[in-house]
Amino acid sequence: MVLDPLDNLFWHIIAGTRGGPNRLQILILLSPRPYNANQIAQKLKLDYKTIRHHLEILLSNGIIYASKEARYGELYHLHDFVRPKVKQFVERINERLNNEK
Repeated sequence: MVLDPLDNLFWHIIAGTRGGPNRLQILILLSPRPYNANQIAQKLKLDYKTIRHHLEILLSNGIIYASKEARYGELYHLHDFVRPKVKQFVERINERLNNEK
């Protein structure tokens, strides 16, 4: 199976790093609608600075975008081309986990 570049990026950013599970939770949360960093921290019960760190990684890799430039309360959105990939990625992870049982 050949992975496209976005799949490779997802595996690197999510599966290949210690913070990957948190980044995946952020992407899943952002799938239906945008949130600001504080809302994400509250919903995921994670430290605000941790969320900001993960958001910066996702931003710098072009997976998400912010509605405003570096302002408090800016909303983070998934790029439209990423939304179906998040769903596929979650399904693929679940499939792998189920096969390991």
